[in-house]
Amino acid sequence: MARAAKSSKSAYTAHSIEVLEGLEPVRRRPGMYIGGTDVRAMHHLFAEVIDNAMDEAVAGHARLIEVSLEPDNRLTVRDDGRGIPVDAHPKYKDKSALEVIMTTLHAGGKFGGDSYEVSGGLHGVGVSVVNALAEEMVVEVVREGKRHRQTYARGKPAGKPKSVGAAGKKRGTAITFRPDREIFGDKAQFDAARLYAMTEAKAYLFGGVEIRWHCDAACITDDTPAEATFRFPRGLEDYLAARTEGSTMITPAPFAGKVQKTNGTGNGSVEWAVTWTGDGASTTASYCNTVPTGDGGTHEQGLRAALTKGLKAYGARTNTKKAAQITAEDVMDGATALISVFIREPEFQGQTKDRLATPEAARLVETALRDHFEHYLTAAPQTADRLLDWVIDRAEERRRRRHEAEIGRKSATRKLRLPGKLADCAQASAAGSELFIVEGDSAGGSAKQARDRKTQAILPLRGKILNVVSATDAKLRDSRQIADLIQALGCGVGDHYDEARLRYEKVIIMTDADVDGAHIAALLISFFHEQMPQLIADGHLFLAVPPLYRLAQGAKTLYARDDEHREELIKTAFRKDAKIDVSRFKGLGEMMPAQLKETTMHAGKRTLLQVLLPPSEAEDTADSVQRLMGSKPEMRFRFIRENAAFAVADLDI
Repeated sequence: MARAAKSSKSAYTAHSIEVLEGLEPVRRRPGMYIGGTDVRAMHHLFAEVIDNAMDEAVAGHARLIEVSLEPDNRLTVRDDGRGIPVDAHPKYKDKSALEVIMTTLHAGGKFGGDSYEVSGGLHGVGVSVVNALAEEMVVEVVREGKRHRQTYARGKPAGKPKSVGAAGKKRGTAITFRPDREIFGDKAQFDAARLYAMTEAKAYLFGGVEIRWHCDAACITDDTPAEATFRFPRGLEDYLAARTEGSTMITPAPFAGKVQKTNGTGNGSVEWAVTWTGDGASTTASYCNTVPTGDGGTHEQGLRAALTKGLKAYGARTNTKKAAQITAEDVMDGATALISVFIREPEFQGQTKDRLATPEAARLVETALRDHFEHYLTAAPQTADRLLDWVIDRAEERRRRRHEAEIGRKSATRKLRLPGKLADCAQASAAGSELFIVEGDSAGGSAKQARDRKTQAILPLRGKILNVVSATDAKLRDSRQIADLIQALGCGVGDHYDEARLRYEKVIIMTDADVDGAHIAALLISFFHEQMPQLIADGHLFLAVPPLYRLAQGAKTLYARDDEHREELIKTAFRKDAKIDVSRFKGLGEMMPAQLKETTMHAGKRTLLQVLLPPSEAEDTADSVQRLMGSKPEMRFRFIRENAAFAVADLDI
């Protein structure tokens, strides 16, 4: 990795180029490899390590994985697989294969096809990235009757692998690491409940593995068990049963199954479990080679296509004419679906593997599920008829929502089915009520605890919404986030906008006080500008101003909205003869509910920025929105060239 280094002089020569070697690029730019330095990114380190152990299990070489969380933020993952090779590497003869794997990017046994048929690790960077971002790491390998150990500090070996005794018939790899406090902060700690859930999910994804969980009591802050053993022979079907326990079922028996080698190349398999519940919850969890794909991808597309085509075909066979109008959105409404695929050399978007991009996966899943779903429906006609009626009701309700008009707030609340993630307020009238639009379930959870339940509603949105300025009408119709937002507001869009039907007096965009939060806010403002401009004109749209810093000195605590405000408070609001503790909030989800309420949501203490659109500036605003958010990149490029000089001081290069 090479980058332009800052120089004390303006000359730009060969000496200005800095070359980063080994694992230094990871430590300089961890966000490129694990998506950031927040708590979520830190937990991704665990995902990388346990993914390697799961690859051994899926390949048939391991049956047991142990996960142990100890005090001082120390985590161990142990498997009984083949053990990482410790002999000299043929290319780097002065280094063992173990050291090459742990200290070299793009080194591993998954590039060819001999060692692993399928795997979650593709790029050979996972465990080496963990090593680079670990304050300390100990790797213990049991192989060929001997036990070997090597230690590392921030990616650098403390010495060669050492033989530490005989191991008999045992074998496997144990990796113990502690995340680097220089990267993740002094207060960053593994969340036992989160690790427990991630560990349990892995066991559901491969019925041939047993995973044992151990957590020191000092690391537990809730009801997370200190000891547990996970083994689920029925795989996703067991997972589905656990996720839907206590729900009212539309389909008494789930649609579940597993198909091996269906893609014509002999190396693909699909497992699925789907059911429909009457509580309105709609969730889809997908995995590729045991790696969770939180943003979905092509395998989820194949799942939706198979279910939609199968149900429409059943409706055609039973002469149910209304079945022709149903869409994938209707079929997945109220569905709890799990889909897991195993394929060779999958393509992901980004190193954190949040979205599967392999085109073949869509065909693989659709082909695997289509016939099985039709057999499932034919074998139980009463269940099939009930499901078809349910989905048709969803389709008709969708059509009613789209054409709903002349409805007051109370009737809208009564007749329209509100989004499942909306935590509505108790107050029936719009006067005095507020809707907070927040980014993600984590921030949504904190906001729900911090709100005034009588007048404040919370709508979490998953990730960044669609850029409506450049999106096609088809994409707008298919966006669940936008549909949920329109449905929650109840006032309609475009020419059908009716202020009288707006369910809240204030619509407040509440995002993190960082660049990503600003981007999400910009996308939301663009949505309102394009789809509900009158909502802005009527004065209903606001931006929350969450703090970026917390400053404390003794019993005195103040909050700063940005760097400049922080420095101002340090100079004017605190004593100079005592230490000031300064902590930076990494996001709304990291704030305690009481802090979020005090700083951002309490009507008497917060700061709100009203979004205004003066009629005299409407034309200029519309032009700016098109230039910056529209579908023509050349306009954005021209804007950047014209204004780059004004932003040089703020660029992080």
